[in-house]
Amino acid sequence: MSVATRSTQSPSSPPGPEGPPPRRTGRLFALTGAVVGVIYGYDTGSISGALVFLSKDFHLSDTEKGLVNSILVLGSILGALIGGKLADALGRKAAMLIVAGSYTVFVALSALAPNVVVLDAVRFLLGVAIGISIVAAPLYIAESSPARTRGASVAAYQVATVAGIALTYFVNWGLSDGGHWRLMLGLSAVPAALVLIPLFRLPDTPRWYVLKGRTDKAVEVMRLTDPDVDPHAETEAVRAALAEESGGSLRSLLRKPYARATLFVLGLGFFCQITGINAVTYYSPQIFEEMGFTGDGQNFLLPSFVQLASLAATVLAILIIDRLGRRVVLLSGIATMTAMLGVLTAVFGFGDLKGSGTWIGFGAVLLFTAAFNFGFGSLIWVYASEAFPAQLRSTGASAMLTADLVANLLIAQFFPSLMSWAGAATTFAGLGVLALGALVFAACTAPETKGRQLEEIQGFWLNGGRWPTPAP
Repeated sequence: MSVATRSTQSPSSPPGPEGPPPRRTGRLFALTGAVVGVIYGYDTGSISGALVFLSKDFHLSDTEKGLVNSILVLGSILGALIGGKLADALGRKAAMLIVAGSYTVFVALSALAPNVVVLDAVRFLLGVAIGISIVAAPLYIAESSPARTRGASVAAYQVATVAGIALTYFVNWGLSDGGHWRLMLGLSAVPAALVLIPLFRLPDTPRWYVLKGRTDKAVEVMRLTDPDVDPHAETEAVRAALAEESGGSLRSLLRKPYARATLFVLGLGFFCQITGINAVTYYSPQIFEEMGFTGDGQNFLLPSFVQLASLAATVLAILIIDRLGRRVVLLSGIATMTAMLGVLTAVFGFGDLKGSGTWIGFGAVLLFTAAFNFGFGSLIWVYASEAFPAQLRSTGASAMLTADLVANLLIAQFFPSLMSWAGAATTFAGLGVLALGALVFAACTAPETKGRQLEEIQGFWLNGGRWPTPAP
């Protein structure tokens, strides 16, 4: 396939439009997406603390507790299914505006819920917004980032998400003495409203403008987001790649040459969640209580340290992801997760949960969560935005994240019941087997896309899962 040659911008290129300096505009894209990530992380994690107190107020059973978590994930599945089409039809920017506005409204309503039925209904709608955001935000960042920093820029979304989750636990700890679960749920409405301001000022992404035939606008924004390339040549490369694609339907994902890419992204998305990360995010107070820790303050403070370690691991991934490559980061993260699940199995099966075993278990949870965010957590957003050409990118991201959310739904709904029925040791042993399967799957299927232009990566799939040999 012929793709236009990229070159550095020539001195004769026309000056950019008035507005923020080019490099500042590119950073503003990433920063705005990251703020949405913080809100997403906070809204995902806030229920872990709030559930302890609202369960008492609403007299919830174990099944009803699971539903409060899983109803959000169910809404997220719907949001992920429509998110790609919405981002294509209205634009990445418009989708982000819808997300921020929806966060503002539904977070506030969840804090005011008079009973669990209303809470479940509002959390379902909030889940729809979350589902749209986890498709639109990585696309928004990836399609406005230069190839040399795209991995780090998209992974920064995961840093923001982990920061939001970490913030949740500190807020929960601070509010735990009074059991203020409404404040725990509702605080993120404020930043969600504020992020609307920069979103209104920013343009859409260059690739979306090309998708809609607005080439002049694409050149203008390309000049702002990546001043080191010739915007005309880069825009022509995107246009040429689009012209050779047949369409953006789900059916296109199942046909050659992208069926292999579809298998990869669906498998990666499913394994990302079925290995149990959100069991820790949603139910960490219960897990630590099972280990022998006591007291609401202690059980809220310990998860905050877990998330701080995860934040550090995600930052480390950003620093090396565009140097060492995607595969090294992904595989080392999954391998560490597998080992830590083995440690947790041993701790719950044979350890002394009143002595050193308690702290060994805590360390295993900390390293498991950090390893997830270093590998799976950082890379799923990168691969979701890189695996497909422009016309299939949002559809492919929706498919990948739908698989991710289906697995998340299973974990959210059944983990507490499984812990009660089978015991902690058996539960974590099962997750360990799944993590080992994830490691084998990723080792066999994950491509190395470091430093590749988005339009180049499709050549890997066109060539049967191998990088084309350069012409002599």
